[in-house]
Amino acid sequence: MSDELSNDDVALLALLASGLPAEAVARRLGLSERTVRRRIRLICDRLGVTTTVEAVVWAARRRLV
Repeated sequence: MSDELSNDDVALLALLASGLPAEAVARRLGLSERTVRRRIRLICDRLGVTTTVEAVVWAARRRLV
């Protein structure tokens, strides 16, 4: 596990990596779409990336997703 990401962050990124849009991720996790989008933004800030795709690639390169 990365120091930068929690288990919940990795789970969210894994769902995004599987191709699900934020709306579907929200339903799957029982969260609002707004909450998912906010968490994505926080993850991107923490990782120093600017897009969701970059965050997913970051996690994939580290074999987290």
